[in-house]
Amino acid sequence: MRIFVAGHRGMVGQATTRRLRELGHDVVTRTHSELDLLDQAAVARFFATEQIDQVYLAAAKVGGIHANMTYPAQFIYENLAIATNVTHQAFVSGVKRLLFLGSSCIYPRMAEQPIREEYLLGGKLEPTNEPYAIAKIAGLKLCESYNRQYGATHGIDYRSVMPTNLYGPGDNYHLENSHVVPALIQRFHLAKISNAPSVLIWGSGRARREFLYVDDMVEGCIEVMNLSRAEYDRQTDAMRGHINLGTGEDVSIAELTELIRDVVGYTGAIRYDLAQPDGAPRKLLDVSRASSLGWHATVSLAEGLRRTYADYQTAIRPVEEIDPIQTAQVAA
Repeated sequence: MRIFVAGHRGMVGQATTRRLRELGHDVVTRTHSELDLLDQAAVARFFATEQIDQVYLAAAKVGGIHANMTYPAQFIYENLAIATNVTHQAFVSGVKRLLFLGSSCIYPRMAEQPIREEYLLGGKLEPTNEPYAIAKIAGLKLCESYNRQYGATHGIDYRSVMPTNLYGPGDNYHLENSHVVPALIQRFHLAKISNAPSVLIWGSGRARREFLYVDDMVEGCIEVMNLSRAEYDRQTDAMRGHINLGTGEDVSIAELTELIRDVVGYTGAIRYDLAQPDGAPRKLLDVSRASSLGWHATVSLAEGLRRTYADYQTAIRPVEEIDPIQTAQVAA
C-alpha cells in the first residue's frame, strides 16, 4: 500500500508516518520545500506522478488562542486551501480512500456535553477560533460531498475523524503559538531552570478540556481508515460522515496545570490572568461510535505527559534569551 501522509513533520503526521511504516506500508512524504500544499498546480503534479493509494490528510495550520486570534486570515485561508487542493487532486488522480483529520473546535461553543457527531452546525462556534473551525468544517464537508457525488460512480470513500485536543512527542513548543500542553511544559521547564518564583497562566483555569495522546489517536485513525465500507456506513450517515476520537474524560485547565507542574518538577507558584479568555467553557467528545468499533485510548493523561516531557527534553533548543514568565495559552 502506497500511502501519502500530508503534514508528516507535524506531531500528528510524525506519529502517523511512524506507525504506518511499522505496519509495513510504503509511506510517501514531502517537506514544504518539496511540495507546497497551498499550490494547486504543484499538488496536481504530485498526485499525477506518485501513484498514491491512500491519503492521511494531517497537514494544517494550527495553534492556540493567541495564534488563532492574531492570524485569522491565515488560519482560514491556509486550511481551506490545503483541504481543497489535497482532496480534489486525490480524487482527480484516482485515490479511492482518504482520511481527513479535523478538530473538536468544529462543534458549537455551547454544545451539550458530551458532544455527539450530530451536534455539528447546531449553534455558534467559539469566536476565538471560528476561522480555523470553519475551514475544518469545510474539509469534512468536502469529503462528504465527494462521496455523495462520486462514491457510487468512482468508488471513492473519503472519511473524517474529529480528534479531541492532542498532545505528545513532536509537538510545537513555540512560546506564543502552541497549544496548552506544550505551552505549559515549556513555561514550567523554563521557570524551573531559571528558579522563577511564579508562572502566569492565561485565563481562569476553570475551562475543561479532553486530551488524547497522539499515538492513541493514530491507532484510531488507522482503525477508521481500514473499516469496511458497510461498517463505516453503519456508524455514520451521508451528512454526518465523521467519527469522534477522544478519551471520554476531561480535566480543568487548573488540574492540567498542576499535573504538568508535577511532571516537570517546578515548585514555584501558579498565577492566573483573569483578563484573558478561557475559550469554550467545556469540550468533551462523545466517543461511543469509536468505542463501538473496539477502539479505546490506552495512555493515561499522567503517563502521556511524562512521555511528552521526556521528548521535550531531548528536543529542547537553547533558552537563555527566553523569558520564562510569559503567558501560557489555553487550547482553543
